[in-house]
Amino acid sequence: MVERGRRTATIRAALIVVVAFAAFVPPDTGGALAASPSGDGEGAPKTAPTAPDGYDPRAAFAPLDFTATTTPSRSAGGAPGSSYWQNRADYVIAAQLDPSTKTLSGNVEITYTNRSPDTLDVLWLQLDQNIYRRDSRAGAVSERVRTGFTDGYLLESIEIGTGHGFVPAKYLVSDTRLQVRLPDPLKPGGGRVKLRIRYHYTVPAKFGGRTAWADSPNGEIYDIAQWYPRMAVYDDVRGWDPLPYLGNEFYLEFGAFDYSITVPADMIVAGSGELVNPRDVLTPAQLSSLAAARTSDRTVMIRTPADVAAQPAGAQTKTWRFHMQDTRDVAFAASRAFVWDAARINLPDGKTALAQSVYPVDVAGDAAWGRSTEYLKFAVEDFSRRWFPYPWPNAINVGGPVGGMEYPAIVFDSPDATGKSLFWITVHEIGHTYFPMVVGSDERRHQWMDEGLNTFIDVFESDAFDGGVYGPKRDQEYAPGPQTPAEQIAALLADPKAPTIMARADAVPAAYSHPISYFKCAFGLELLRNDILGPERFDPAFRKFIRDWAFKHPQPADFFRTMNSEGGEDLSWFWRGWFFNNWTHDLAVTSVTYVDDDPSKGAHIAVGNLGRLVLPATMRITFKDGSQRDVTIPVETWIQSATHTFALDTTAAIVNVTIDPDGRLPDRDRANNSWSAP
Repeated sequence: MVERGRRTATIRAALIVVVAFAAFVPPDTGGALAASPSGDGEGAPKTAPTAPDGYDPRAAFAPLDFTATTTPSRSAGGAPGSSYWQNRADYVIAAQLDPSTKTLSGNVEITYTNRSPDTLDVLWLQLDQNIYRRDSRAGAVSERVRTGFTDGYLLESIEIGTGHGFVPAKYLVSDTRLQVRLPDPLKPGGGRVKLRIRYHYTVPAKFGGRTAWADSPNGEIYDIAQWYPRMAVYDDVRGWDPLPYLGNEFYLEFGAFDYSITVPADMIVAGSGELVNPRDVLTPAQLSSLAAARTSDRTVMIRTPADVAAQPAGAQTKTWRFHMQDTRDVAFAASRAFVWDAARINLPDGKTALAQSVYPVDVAGDAAWGRSTEYLKFAVEDFSRRWFPYPWPNAINVGGPVGGMEYPAIVFDSPDATGKSLFWITVHEIGHTYFPMVVGSDERRHQWMDEGLNTFIDVFESDAFDGGVYGPKRDQEYAPGPQTPAEQIAALLADPKAPTIMARADAVPAAYSHPISYFKCAFGLELLRNDILGPERFDPAFRKFIRDWAFKHPQPADFFRTMNSEGGEDLSWFWRGWFFNNWTHDLAVTSVTYVDDDPSKGAHIAVGNLGRLVLPATMRITFKDGSQRDVTIPVETWIQSATHTFALDTTAAIVNVTIDPDGRLPDRDRANNSWSAP
């Protein structure tokens, strides 16, 4: 998503941009990974040369122990283990939206299945609407000044299913969490319990951020999310993981959803999943157009601006029913102001889905949201071809009050976006299908696992669409000026206040959220793909990670282990320097000499590593006759020492030596990258 407080129609989502890390790896990395403090091996020297700012080969190449997180449920190769388990939550929800009071009322029945090996005596749920209460914990954390409040969830009843029907449950509300105490322990290995909750809440206006309502010339638009009590995750890493909702995103269980939304009859509802009662809520003309769209590669209008103008307001209601399988969440949008269009999505193996857009009349037309479905269709098809087939029957883009937020099969974007900004925001938000809607990471703790991985994959779309008309997507926002992406990254790495990629999401200040979680991560993955592993090794490993963890819950170590194992490299030096630290990179050409002072006998080129971060680099040598030769400087160059002299077999005089001639690396001092003959 586009993070809270910084949503704009233009998704600042460039790959190679801004970013930073901070601090050194602490002795205890929270159980995710354990870093060896020294890395000395048998026969290692007692001391090692260091660069001026403290480069130490023993620190850069110290073992990074992944075995601490290898268990029967999580394999050493990064895939789910032979004993991997995951609990399940299935929902049946009936809700009613009352625009006159801005109230959503609901009844939810949750069937919770305990597949863990543990007996559970309580259930934890998330009550995210409580973030809008005046006394919420988030109010003491957020950098934003609150502009509105609600009373949060008002729980009318909570019941637990027993062998004799449903009985009132004992429960405790703690900020944005709900603990339900079970009358009988829930058995491991498949025990099930049903939970019923009646509730209502006031839908927040635009201050809601990720869920809100707002006026438009033809009626109010509602973007509705976090709209029912949602099960917290009980996993093999922490047990229950009910972190409070402080403004960062979600960690949810997968299951099936059957839900209904009752609204005034003149409203259109767009929701996650598949509409299962179209004949009850659509006109014959709309049904016919929808059928045509399912076979059309061009956008077909389902509800036109003329239809919006002709739609009379009425007091009656309609109930829209949806079903969605294999999902961790659902969301919807509702309005009488919506124009609606759609087109077929062509998926691998001859399968299809439907791209849809709903948006207000005033942004219709090819100069604005009239191209939304075209962009959405392209993105889903391209993502499916590159990485993993899109798993659901519909993909929906909503133009409404939420300026950039993703939910399964539906995204909320700003109606003000047009052209390049609309393309970028659409692609980025629907890209979240893969991270975290399919690969279900813990966004509350590891923002990079959804935002960083998604920012990395969405940059390919700008380069590929219509000959690159909207590319390259390389936003540069950390520092003003014309700096290249690598220079922006270098400046960010030098910022002592910048957190690391591995920092808990809630601990990352808003000013660093995009630079660190989105762009430093994405920039690093681009280096890993193109400069370290190469696409021929990176791409299959990355696809395997998605495939292995589809509809499951990976941890950071699972990603690192997959890329190590499938990529065929021990990348400990990269994970430590780029993800766990904000180490800076600085290579320098220190001298060029000739054997016996005779260019015809060969040359010696001395290079120094003055930074703590190691990365492979290219050194380009230009000879007096104008010819050039590129020499690779592998990371192993620095495994024992901070200096190295390259022996060059040449008979020609050298006029210039430049490290990283294409400016790909975030070198903090490019002035020392070159040597020129006097």
